[in-house]
Amino acid sequence: MPPLLPSPFLLTVDSMALRCYSFARTGEDAAYLAFDIPLEQVEQGLAALKTLGVGGFNVTMPCKTAVAGLVDELPPAARLIGACNTVTVSQDGRLTGHNTDGIGFVRNLHENGVEVRGKRLVVLDAGGAATAICVQAALDGAAEIAIFNRDDEFFANGRHTVEKLAQTMPGCKASITPLEDGAALADAVQHCDILVNATRVGMKPLDGETLVDPALFRADLVVADTVYNPRETRMIREARAAGCQAAVGGIGMLLWQGVAAFRLFTGKDMPAQEVLEKFLS
Repeated sequence: MPPLLPSPFLLTVDSMALRCYSFARTGEDAAYLAFDIPLEQVEQGLAALKTLGVGGFNVTMPCKTAVAGLVDELPPAARLIGACNTVTVSQDGRLTGHNTDGIGFVRNLHENGVEVRGKRLVVLDAGGAATAICVQAALDGAAEIAIFNRDDEFFANGRHTVEKLAQTMPGCKASITPLEDGAALADAVQHCDILVNATRVGMKPLDGETLVDPALFRADLVVADTVYNPRETRMIREARAAGCQAAVGGIGMLLWQGVAAFRLFTGKDMPAQEVLEKFLS
């Protein structure tokens, strides 16, 4: 099997090591290497990867959207999201872009006993991860998704996501509201089933901050974070202390999106529990 190469920037040693470990554990004759490809050279980078004969590669920010516009095929989720983090290469060189971020988030909820079907979600942020989460949740049957984002350059992206969901999945009610509207946010949290933080709040240097008043937390609320470093954000700690139904950190999303990508590359299951304990604990 040709090597698999992540792009565009150098991944951490553990990130590369866990994938090489997974190849070895599943009997795959493959390597996982890192290439630093600048945004302005993405098209040339894809051509070079095809010339090298790679079997697939991962894509990180800020190249996810650019790559989605250059591949030969996009499945429904990646097309709606407008970005891809995983690309598979067929034997005849055709590139298919996938987005496993939303899949990883939904699987992380599932592993914690939570399903999105029929649920009302509040999603904080309208960037790439938030868009993937919204699209996948809608595809998996969420009843309502309320996006809250600061009134900045990403607000238009959130509005576009709402429009796409309305056009393609009318069974899921979607809306976007400025995050600065505290009263609207409080009301939405009080009436939702799952609260999702997809912002950088909780990550250093914002690790002591949160966007949601813990007084809004209740026993039947699920609180989920996409931040995985630190492993437990202030929001997750406060949700657990408040006795919420579930307080789900972001490390599982990182794991399960990788599991989904590994299956796309190899057709095999990554040894998820081993990887979690050996590399992500």
